[in-house]
Amino acid sequence: MAKPDLLPGTLDMLILKVLHRGPLHGFAIAERILQLSDEVLSVGEGSLYPALYRLQAKGWIDSEWGQSENNRRAKYYQLTRAGRKQLEVESVGWDRLTVAIARVMQSA
Repeated sequence: MAKPDLLPGTLDMLILKVLHRGPLHGFAIAERILQLSDEVLSVGEGSLYPALYRLQAKGWIDSEWGQSENNRRAKYYQLTRAGRKQLEVESVGWDRLTVAIARVMQSA
């Protein structure tokens, strides 16, 4: 079965949600999204890292260098206060969108 494409902006929301639980490095973010989606949503490096840079430029996440589980140097990302607020905004918008889509799909 083909993997679904993410709607524009959805990756940003997923990253913010995953980071809500605490700091993670890039590979761990992608792995967590894959795990939580029951291996439906696979995020490649070509999408993940530009999204992380974009979120950092918007002030929604910060980063710092640290040691990964396998003792390698890795950049860890974490939510900022602005990122937490943005996650709330994104969540409300997402809930409205999914309810609207469900209504159309159930009635058509």
